[in-house]
Amino acid sequence: MAETEGKFDFAIDRGGTFTDVFARLPDGRERVLKLLSRDPQNYKDAPTEGIRRVLEEETGRLFPRDQPVDTSLIGWIRMGTTVATNALLEREGERTALLVTKGFKDLLHIGTQARPKLFDLVCNDGFLNT
Repeated sequence: MAETEGKFDFAIDRGGTFTDVFARLPDGRERVLKLLSRDPQNYKDAPTEGIRRVLEEETGRLFPRDQPVDTSLIGWIRMGTTVATNALLEREGERTALLVTKGFKDLLHIGTQARPKLFDLVCNDGFLNT
């Protein structure tokens, strides 16, 4: 039996404007919902609100916003965000500096997000591009 069988699994993408929530339900069905990433009059945190709504609608139980979510019903949560990337691209936020040692010089190359051969299977160095 899979570790998450019989539980709710969530994949969430929190963006600057909207948060997308994908839920795989215990019976195998899937749900998708979109929330405003910021809606302070209705909820403090969009990912938590998305999870709360799915659990409430699918189980018929109440999950009050001011209480922690019952995580015993959740198999896994995978979350990604573009908020930090957007802040960098838009040059918002505090000024920062990055220092790396010679052994981590690749971080500077990767950190630019300039990867013109991102979808090539093999790079010039003969290694698989991952």
